[in-house]
Amino acid sequence: MQRTVYSPERVSVAIGLCVVMLAALPRYMAGGHETRQTLLLMALALVGGAAAIQWKMLSPEARQALPSLLKRLAIMLVFGVLVMGAWHGLLTDWISWQVFISHAATCGLLLHAVSLWWSTRE
Repeated sequence: MQRTVYSPERVSVAIGLCVVMLAALPRYMAGGHETRQTLLLMALALVGGAAAIQWKMLSPEARQALPSLLKRLAIMLVFGVLVMGAWHGLLTDWISWQVFISHAATCGLLLHAVSLWWSTRE
């Protein structure tokens, strides 16, 4: 069985990756890392463009599945905030809000990707 190259799951993960990159921007801006910030913006444009192309190539049925996947991504991002809030609250000294949102978005995207993987295995 051959898997389709363009799937709504991949588009949702690509959109989640764009969210993670946007969440990391304040961290680099506050730290004065202009080179990393520039590279991150270039990567954001590249991944955003790839997600748009993949979305355009989706079938109409697959496009209809995307809103529910984006809702799932949003829920996982909220879980990421809760998990990282508990983690940093219990195990670390307070870090800046820039680092916190970066970690929370990354955790949320990982939870989303793993939940997609588990749902396809069933």
